[in-house]
Amino acid sequence: MSENQNNSENTQNEKNTSAEKENRKEKLNTLRNMGINPFPNSYDVTYKSHDIAEKFDELEKNQTEVSIAGRIMLYRVMGKSSFLTIKDSQGTIQAYIQRDKVGDEFYNTVFKKLIDIGDIVGIKGTVFKTKTGEITIYASELKLLTKSLNPLPEKFHGLTDTELRYRQRYVDLIMNDDVKEAFIKRSKMISAIREVMIEHNFLEVETPMMHPLIGGAKAKPFVTHHNTLDMTLYLRIAPELYLKRLVVGGFDRVFELNRNFRNEGISTRHNPEFTMMEAYMAYANFYKVMELVEDVFSKVCYKLNGKYTSVYKDYEINFKPPFARVPMADLVKEHSGLDFNAIESDDEAIEKAKSIGVEIDTSKTKPTKWEVMVSVFEDRVEEKLIQPTFVINYPKAVSPLSKSYPDNPDITERYELFIGGMELSNGFSELNDPIDQKERFEEQLKAKARGEDETMDMDLDYINALEYGLPPTGGLGIGIDRMAILFLNAASIRDTILFPQMRKSDQ
Repeated sequence: MSENQNNSENTQNEKNTSAEKENRKEKLNTLRNMGINPFPNSYDVTYKSHDIAEKFDELEKNQTEVSIAGRIMLYRVMGKSSFLTIKDSQGTIQAYIQRDKVGDEFYNTVFKKLIDIGDIVGIKGTVFKTKTGEITIYASELKLLTKSLNPLPEKFHGLTDTELRYRQRYVDLIMNDDVKEAFIKRSKMISAIREVMIEHNFLEVETPMMHPLIGGAKAKPFVTHHNTLDMTLYLRIAPELYLKRLVVGGFDRVFELNRNFRNEGISTRHNPEFTMMEAYMAYANFYKVMELVEDVFSKVCYKLNGKYTSVYKDYEINFKPPFARVPMADLVKEHSGLDFNAIESDDEAIEKAKSIGVEIDTSKTKPTKWEVMVSVFEDRVEEKLIQPTFVINYPKAVSPLSKSYPDNPDITERYELFIGGMELSNGFSELNDPIDQKERFEEQLKAKARGEDETMDMDLDYINALEYGLPPTGGLGIGIDRMAILFLNAASIRDTILFPQMRKSDQ
């Protein structure tokens, strides 16, 4: 089909929709003139569609009156009787409307002329099965609960425009049952995460969403202004520094499952507003943290699927612990041939990376050899890590809040968990030396002065908290939206977020 034909069809569809909307508005006015409220305040629902199916034999035997409400999805008028298919939160069910049962005037004047597909109705009646065995409500009453002014998308084509589905998620949920099921599964996933954390004696807490300083992670913030206090604030990049303040205060195990905001690009794996879980456990290092993360992922998988495997793309992912643990330098050497432990200088690292086709940005500052190693890892290794793999031993240069190994100050006790070629979790042994932490903040300030965008501010109050004493602590973060991508087998992060960020619509 040519672009002109496609545009012509879209224009015609818009005209048809507009005409249908005007027709429905006329019906709305007619209903009101008849004294019928098209938007009543409530309706007494006694059963849902699935409940009726489960209890059908008992309901039919006792001729129990059921009262159900839902949206009309199918409408077949056949003279003196009609069939409706209505959809509620549990599924769909058929209703049989007979003129002699609901009244001649209502049937001919209201039901046949003023009720449309998409309207929300309440139905009372008894249940039976048709000759084809379909469970059906024999309606003694039909009441309009909400008059729908916008017609639903055409049945057989549905809502197929991807961008429109994201913008009008409410229509997407009405028309596409698999989308609704995906978000129900996401909700169950989050509940399962909370259950596991509570099993491990963690306390769920809430910390500020607006921060006076940029901190907790290296990223670009959203900036806002508090008028009364006349101060600049930043939507939080991460809750890390506040959560660790709570550990200083005596909460040994805390977690927060909430939103973070990063003013960065939008892609199939990135949304500027996203959900994270961060957790901190006193008297633990990153080895203990990895064991906790394994437990979270394996138990969530089992609760969702009834087994320790889950399908993502063309892969069957095995979540049964233990997960692989491999140093970053070893993976880089395996997949690129570069041995960064043997490379002696930053310049040599840059040249080696360029020699295998990995471009290194030196326009603002010259990266260290360890920063170059991370760039090579991101370019050559990440997407190949399909089965759950803890990549460990991250360079200090890219880990400003992590504790270094006692025998190797350039490398930190930090992991990132990769599954399906994506980073799902990040964690480390937390830096609790206030002097070392202040020096690392100062390095961040120097980087900002050189023009680097993703840096953290000096947080003197956090240093003050550390000076009171943060016990040895392990911390972790899990990207909930990416975790949902994995367990929902979704193509994009937008398919796991009910209302993903979009460009401003022209309409």
